[in-house]
Amino acid sequence: MDISAKKILRLDKNFNTIIDELEYGGDHYFITGRAGTGKSTLLRLFRRASKKKIVVLAPTGIAALHVGGQTIHSFCRFPPKIMNKGDFRKSTNKKLLQSLDTIIIDEISMVRADMMDNIDYFLRYNLGNNQPFGGKQMIFFGDMFQLPPVIATAEERSMITSRYSSPYFFSSNVISNDVELKGIELTKVYRQKEKQFLQLLEEIRYNTADWETLEVINSRHISPDHWPEDSIVICSRKYLALAINQKKLAALTGQTKIYQAKVTGNFSKNTSPAPTELIIKEGAKVMLLKNDPAKEYVNGTIGQVISCHDNFIIIKIKEDNREKQVILHKAIWENIKYRLSEDGQITAEVTGTFEQFPITLAWAITIHKSQGITFESVVIDLGRGAFDFGQSYVALSRCTHLEGIFLKQPLKIADILTDEEIIDYYRNNF
Repeated sequence: MDISAKKILRLDKNFNTIIDELEYGGDHYFITGRAGTGKSTLLRLFRRASKKKIVVLAPTGIAALHVGGQTIHSFCRFPPKIMNKGDFRKSTNKKLLQSLDTIIIDEISMVRADMMDNIDYFLRYNLGNNQPFGGKQMIFFGDMFQLPPVIATAEERSMITSRYSSPYFFSSNVISNDVELKGIELTKVYRQKEKQFLQLLEEIRYNTADWETLEVINSRHISPDHWPEDSIVICSRKYLALAINQKKLAALTGQTKIYQAKVTGNFSKNTSPAPTELIIKEGAKVMLLKNDPAKEYVNGTIGQVISCHDNFIIIKIKEDNREKQVILHKAIWENIKYRLSEDGQITAEVTGTFEQFPITLAWAITIHKSQGITFESVVIDLGRGAFDFGQSYVALSRCTHLEGIFLKQPLKIADILTDEEIIDYYRNNF
């Protein structure tokens, strides 16, 4: 659930101070903070207020759609492989690169060290400037304690291990050797208010949890008979979430309704922000996938399908403990590509669109899909246990309060996975 920009400004004047520093300072910045501290809101506010010429990039298609930006691979025209110096080509957007003041990269925790060096070399090469990043200001947003970079193959792991001390962006040669990165940590948490819960999350984040901490968290291992009906199950594995949603949907009586997405231009199905084929029934539990311009709902709102029609869907949602019905129409997501207009302004050219009702089945979702969303009540299903850094922290921090968490299995010490490289980096830089 996205945080209201107005609320942020009213509660934390520090945001205005940070925006001023980003606008008038010439340093490279890393903006970080715990889950729920408003990093995405700050990015949007700075982008809206800044007079600088800015592009916003992200490591994945979904992340780029969420931030209204372009993927790193698309912007830099990188091939989907490990790159060597001979693989770089001259950019067709050299004038755009020259006109830029600032490049923002969101979800920096998922950007690998080699990708950071690729971006650096790409900018130096195309701008004919041997300063770090070709002399352009870089601003990175993200929380390194959340989901890590993907290392998909043994070849990639071997390359990372041989060249870098860790796979993270801060271990890149450009950040380690050439750049003095200025860190700004957001500390005011808007998602959670309970001091005890915030302390528990901090111990999970820094992997300092002891048996007493686990005992408090595992007090939420409660029989399914006591799980609230409006809880959403957050799963460590995709197949777990898929199985739950399919079983629950099949159990509903009534006719199945299928809605096909309309895709135009350059829009990969792998980055679909909503189901390409949406299969629902009356009574289905769903989650909204986009903020409503009319402010009837936000990304992450949970609802129930009341009726399905050809051109609209009626759902029921809760707001301030009261139920209301919302008429949903199809939403459009746009893939963009940055261009330099004739008058020297940076514009976003739409290269593809995805049109679909902005909902997905939501009896269960994956931890990965839950990142950035806030829920009032969650059931956490780690299956056979957490298998990657940050999973338990992301899952637990989706909820606003401890009493809203229900564990399918007790949390084990082995489920708290945090890379010591990240802990050391934060202790040395913040």
